[in-house]
Amino acid sequence: MKITWLGHSCFKIESKNGSIILDPYADGKVTGLKPLRESANMVLCSHEHADHNAREVITIKDGETPFHITYIDTYHDDQQGTLRGKNRIHILDDGEFTIAHLGDLGCALTGEQIEQLKNVDVLLVPVGGYYTIDASQAKEIVNQIQPEIVIPMHYRGDGFGYDVLASVDQFTQYFDQVLIKEDNVIDVKENLGNSVIVLSY
Repeated sequence: MKITWLGHSCFKIESKNGSIILDPYADGKVTGLKPLRESANMVLCSHEHADHNAREVITIKDGETPFHITYIDTYHDDQQGTLRGKNRIHILDDGEFTIAHLGDLGCALTGEQIEQLKNVDVLLVPVGGYYTIDASQAKEIVNQIQPEIVIPMHYRGDGFGYDVLASVDQFTQYFDQVLIKEDNVIDVKENLGNSVIVLSY
């Protein structure tokens, strides 16, 4: 399984001649990110905000995806959605690895939800706060789920992201083992057990 970070909360997941793109952003919606133009067999969106639901910028290719997809409905805030609505977590399983994309999770997970996510191989987690859980809350969720690989998303970087978001350093400070990649792609099999991996935009 190959994971490519396309900026903000958008990822391309590829496995066995099929691909899925999660949470594509619309042109001009995230400061510092170039317009997104990609192709995949399917697009999944955690919620209907323009920095996560730009299905129109993705070209859908023919063919089946190799993933079994399950989802968990959560909230975009800690007030049961009254502030920002609902959020959907997607779990992808290609028969070899599982990956969970938490979307714009803004609340704590229930015990049942934690059990559903327990021991996924890869966790894509928002860490910037303000619109989502913050760095310390993200760390707690990582502790609860215990994935092999954690990839932070939805934060403010050097020249990109919303000003109100925290930087990724606020999250990585909680971990002893952090791999800073110079590119935006990883192969899951080659990186199992690497704890936190920060991809570059």
